[in-house]
Amino acid sequence: MKRLISAGIIALFLILCFTYSIKCPKVVGDPKVTELADISDESSSNGFSLAKYKENHPKVRGIYVTGPTAGTERMDDIIKLINDTELNAIVLDVKDDNGNISFNMDNPDVIETGACIPYIHDIKALMKKLKDNNIYVIGRIPCFKDPILASAKPELGLRTLEGDAVTDAGGNAWVNPCKQEVWDYIISIAQTCGELGFDEIQLDYVRFPVGVNADKAYYGSPSDDESRQKYINDFVIKISDTLHKDGVPVTADVFGTIIKSSLDSRHIGQDYKQLASSLDCICPMVYPSHYASGEFGLETPDANPHDTIFYALDGSKKVLADVPESECAVIRPWLQAFTATWVEGYLEYDGDAIRKQIDAVYESGYEEWILWNSKSNYSSDGLAIK
Repeated sequence: MKRLISAGIIALFLILCFTYSIKCPKVVGDPKVTELADISDESSSNGFSLAKYKENHPKVRGIYVTGPTAGTERMDDIIKLINDTELNAIVLDVKDDNGNISFNMDNPDVIETGACIPYIHDIKALMKKLKDNNIYVIGRIPCFKDPILASAKPELGLRTLEGDAVTDAGGNAWVNPCKQEVWDYIISIAQTCGELGFDEIQLDYVRFPVGVNADKAYYGSPSDDESRQKYINDFVIKISDTLHKDGVPVTADVFGTIIKSSLDSRHIGQDYKQLASSLDCICPMVYPSHYASGEFGLETPDANPHDTIFYALDGSKKVLADVPESECAVIRPWLQAFTATWVEGYLEYDGDAIRKQIDAVYESGYEEWILWNSKSNYSSDGLAIK
């Protein structure tokens, strides 16, 4: 009788193991790939309160600042602009789109890659200067587009089965968003930024690649659209859990098109509604120049800065309508502060165009915004003067 019971227990154990192996397949030969089933779904609170963040952080009205700009005397002009106008924040490039760290970061993971280019000679002095001027400092960290990391650690680079590097249109290499070591590298940089006093961490390129040879990328792991969304969301949860322990909020940039396009959303791994429930703040890039002719019923969205922003953000409100306010991230859109001369029928984005976008943000029911100019060229035109 005991033998029969023992045999039954062993049989049951084997059945459970077989079932688990089917549900949670391992990638042979690549143990470094993060498995979806291994990611914890635990709450990202860890002592951080979304409610307190919403209540206590300033309503951000910011501008993007490059590392090279921050390392020159132009930074004094930017600080004066912020002090003279309604602006109160900057989004500073900690890591640029090429993977370069904008200052000498005391971080062994970064030092190992040789990523530091000290555009900013003394980051601590700059941070003090910004804080002395009551400027809210957000650290921008592009995630999975990183030629530096891909070169320093080829095993983390994203490649095709033929061995070719997966790149964007500019030839910039991507790293594998499914690999734990890539996640850890980004989180390590973010933690160092928290120690330096950055008020927020803002993730960019927190998605799967598109274009060029992206469709041929080999991830060594399930890479269907549903898996992609889970990978991105699990990464966001992990970095948020980590930074929340130190009281640092986490923000991420997303394509504006994913607000209403489920196809775009699934393919790049960014689910707008899901991310809005996992992040502290989400920044949709709703630049009018990025919308095709006919979008929102507008022949040239770029030539209609107010209406394009309003319709895009109204769509955001509708998509997030059933997400409880207590669980929903702050929505802080990126606005266009550049002229898109490549768009047929483009509009000159002067102060009037910028003001129309800002007004549309408020009319849509949102309170925060950031201006993007890739060269950090800004003026007071269109901004309220103090």
